[in-house]
Amino acid sequence: MGMNARNLQFIRPNNSRRAIRLADDKLATKRLLQRKKIPTIPLLAVFDDYYDVEEFDWTRLPTGFAVKPNQGFGGEGIWVIRGRAKSGWRLGDGSVVTLDMIKNHIYDIFEGNYSLGNVADVAYIEEKVRLHKIFKKLTYGGGIPDIRVLVYNMIPVMAMLRLPTADSKGTANLHQGGIGVGIDVGTGITTKAFWRLKGKMIKRYPGTKQKLHGIKIPFWKEILEISSRCQKVSGLGYLGVDIVLDGKKGPGVLELNARPGMGIQLANMEPLKSRLLRVEGLPVMEPEKAVRLGRELFGNISVKKKKVDVEKPVLRMTEKVILIGRDNKKIKTVAKIDTGAYRTAICKSAARKLHLGEPVRKKYVQSALGGEWRDIYTMEIVLKKIRYKTEVFVTDRKNLKYDAIIGRRDLKRFLVDPSVGMKKNK
Repeated sequence: MGMNARNLQFIRPNNSRRAIRLADDKLATKRLLQRKKIPTIPLLAVFDDYYDVEEFDWTRLPTGFAVKPNQGFGGEGIWVIRGRAKSGWRLGDGSVVTLDMIKNHIYDIFEGNYSLGNVADVAYIEEKVRLHKIFKKLTYGGGIPDIRVLVYNMIPVMAMLRLPTADSKGTANLHQGGIGVGIDVGTGITTKAFWRLKGKMIKRYPGTKQKLHGIKIPFWKEILEISSRCQKVSGLGYLGVDIVLDGKKGPGVLELNARPGMGIQLANMEPLKSRLLRVEGLPVMEPEKAVRLGRELFGNISVKKKKVDVEKPVLRMTEKVILIGRDNKKIKTVAKIDTGAYRTAICKSAARKLHLGEPVRKKYVQSALGGEWRDIYTMEIVLKKIRYKTEVFVTDRKNLKYDAIIGRRDLKRFLVDPSVGMKKNK
């Protein structure tokens, strides 16, 4: 979809001037979202004039913070301070700025150097977002990645992760050199990546071996619901919601964009217009329903049934497990994930080490080798950091590759990906 189609078919009919003015005013947006109990980035100070700047107690600021223009666009005019230096503060790109330099930058904001239409503006200081551990190897110079969700008719239709780079000087803006990584709406897992500055698709973060596909974004369902709620309270029928993940607080809205760019299509390698037309006019009243629809329509999994939990851990065909017996005796081993077996089974040697005690009952089992009575024991298993109690068979597995198999009776908490081969964990 091109810019003209975006403006004429989706922005003009769905975004009123009043709603657009709200989105362009970041402080007004922040106050609205806070009233509606939607998480945002905490505000530390607001500067309306020169007197505010000169009278402000700069010593009360934390070591890290962000200076922003209220009506800025495209990431222009944002200074992210990542820490203190001997002569002042250090920016994300490593350069040092003094207090006078920060004041002068705020005066430039007042003059409208970074605002839409170069109109007079106000400046504010936000709390610096703490980098989430999942992005530790996917950033530069203390920059914070963000997630953009494009919402139409309250339904999340497309999403991308935006990553800072050395070329972007630590900002996540695509026009300044950031990387756009497509996200599957259904699962929250990254798919493809496009580096607009270089004009090409990439598979790894620049200068590293870190893959850009297959990253599961934490709090995905919550991120989508926040985005849908933002549309409901803002009055913008078509918008981009920019969200950051704080390492301690989780997701928070960075800003609302009434004119989201088209780079999200390149990040996903998918046309946007067909998705928008697919949800146009659908009767959606609540964010929860809108999110379910979006995940079902534009994800690689079905969330048609409410009971389906797409946040379940995904299992490979072999997984590391911890077997726990009496007196908390433990064995770490590798188990085969066997959806063809109903009940979990462990080998006799493991059972002896675990001191499982007496069987709780016996069960007659018919197999290709004939029928037999098998003892059933109770024990606990830790799989993907989930600990649960279960009943297991104890069998002779000395000639088999794995000491345990996990049957489908114990797989209700998980999703199984059969596309990953049976490679023994190292």
